[in-house]
Amino acid sequence: MKRKTYVSLASLTTALAIFTLSCTQNIQGAKHQESSADTLAVDTIPSIVEDKVSSAYPLIDSVKFREDMLALVNGDTTGTWPVDDQPIPLPGAILPQKRIIAYYGNLYSTKMGILGEYEPEKMLARLDEEIEKWNRVDSAREAIPALHYIAVVAQGSAGKDGKYRSRMPDHQIDSVLAIAEMRDALVFLDIQVALSTIQDELPHLEKYLKLPHVHLGIDPEFSMKDGTRPGKKIGHFTAADINYASEYLSKIVQENNLPPKVFVVHRFTQGMVRNYNDIQLRPEVQTVIHMDGWGPTTLKKDTYRRYIYKEPVEFTGFKIFYKNDIKQAPNRLITPEELMELKPIPVYIQYQ
Repeated sequence: MKRKTYVSLASLTTALAIFTLSCTQNIQGAKHQESSADTLAVDTIPSIVEDKVSSAYPLIDSVKFREDMLALVNGDTTGTWPVDDQPIPLPGAILPQKRIIAYYGNLYSTKMGILGEYEPEKMLARLDEEIEKWNRVDSAREAIPALHYIAVVAQGSAGKDGKYRSRMPDHQIDSVLAIAEMRDALVFLDIQVALSTIQDELPHLEKYLKLPHVHLGIDPEFSMKDGTRPGKKIGHFTAADINYASEYLSKIVQENNLPPKVFVVHRFTQGMVRNYNDIQLRPEVQTVIHMDGWGPTTLKKDTYRRYIYKEPVEFTGFKIFYKNDIKQAPNRLITPEELMELKPIPVYIQYQ
């Protein structure tokens, strides 16, 4: 499968200038990296340039990056993963070197996820325990904490503008940032657009997305393009919606000299993400298609195979529901050990 990979004109111009002036040793090193990666068709020049230009964040070893991506394939021999045209990310990229362990929810609700269910210290203590479990199971990839906060919430009432969504006030987002600081955790701001759009909602969060540790999530389930009230049926995003958000993040990264943003897209049905082949990959954004379904372990694994494995984009995630996942036999949560057997291995794990 081929997908368009986009590099900014400014980055490419700088790339050509630096590449032309590089000494013979650097050129030979670049050629060596290119020849070492015959399994991923990527352009090495932008990665070389970003390594030279961006010194504020850890540089990305392109050979190691490719090796890590191949390790995530976990023995799959179909050629489905990794994707053909995945770009080398800019310096400071989190994935795949680390695994993100996120707690999900909203501070106004005890029913939307564990993030709002417990007081901060108790919630963070439980998150610490999950991170310890993951670090024991996979010592090769450090697990790091994150808080995934629903910043735009789909709701049953239309509201003043008839969009059936509520934007969380800044002081609530600031509270999440303060809680995250207690563990030096990442923060994800999640958008449920309802009858609004990504184009209308993203600008309201831009000041937060300019922070290097704040990332983005979008939820197709609540994107009601036909005007249906959210919750009545499952909505969807198209590749155009996802590309708009990705480009928006890319510009924020470029204009503020930031590390790449992690971009999480929820999915648990075929129709939630449409035209996946047209999703654009960028060195400024690391896109995670996140298996967001609940149920017994066999059903969750099957959903992952059907809708995440079969339609590859870039990285994968997996959600665990503390309550809903244990309602049916075998009445237990899927374990880190079981998730490590998936193809590909998810690098973003969310608990709700």
